[in-house]
Amino acid sequence: MTADPGEGPHMRQLLGAYVLDALNDGEARLVSQHLQDCDGCAAGYVEVAETVSLLGLLSEEDLLE
Repeated sequence: MTADPGEGPHMRQLLGAYVLDALNDGEARLVSQHLQDCDGCAAGYVEVAETVSLLGLLSEEDLLE
């Protein structure tokens, strides 16, 4: 794995869509493969996935506050 964001393509802009399963099969496969090789993007994925999980805990009333 690499933590150097200067090596190869980076997928940060696709992580939200990836977590929400909103990418087509080719894009999802590309992101999945990239996450196996890039520490920086893998860490970003964890952050996005955790945020999405936490958003699911909010109620409509929470959002109105």
